[in-house]
Amino acid sequence: MTVSDRRPGPHLVVGLGNPGARYAATRHNIGQMVLDHIADAGGGRFGAARRAEAVVLEGRLGLPGAGERVILAKPTTYMNVSGGPVAALAAYYDVPPQRVVVVHDEVDIPFDTIRLKAGGGEGGHNGLRDITRALGTKDYLRVRVGVGRPPGRADTADHVLAPFTATERRTLELLISDAADAVEAVILEGLTAAQQRFHSRETR
Repeated sequence: MTVSDRRPGPHLVVGLGNPGARYAATRHNIGQMVLDHIADAGGGRFGAARRAEAVVLEGRLGLPGAGERVILAKPTTYMNVSGGPVAALAAYYDVPPQRVVVVHDEVDIPFDTIRLKAGGGEGGHNGLRDITRALGTKDYLRVRVGVGRPPGRADTADHVLAPFTATERRTLELLISDAADAVEAVILEGLTAAQQRFHSRETR
């Protein structure tokens, strides 16, 4: 990604997570890990947003000089109240819900799996529920990064707020890289083409 802001009509790409070092390496923060990966690959740095509780990075995805303009954003609120920052950023940058891409953890798909969709339910994800409420619609794009469900009767909330296991960490960087590629594919190729690419992949 090269940093620029000359073309209109950006996508707003939101990585969900909780603030602070306590949560930085947890499953619930994988959305923000994906955005950090995209920013690092382009040599960009996040800065405080105007009129929103978030940090942002403006740039482009795709070929230099011909890519799609994007706003990468990480809310600085807790996950469950992500909607306010997302709605404020969408209003500030004049981004319709259909061009909002939310990257988030998903317990309903296995670890190391990526699924893409537009609209639909929130599956009990409180961050998504708050974004839907704030935007007034479910019709935004989601990059769902699988973290799987906990074993047995373990609590799901404890599961997503815990760090990845040693076994998971062996492939975590590849999963984050694949999710970053999925963000780019959704924006540059469209949802259907991106789904065809990523939904056919086997879990490593």
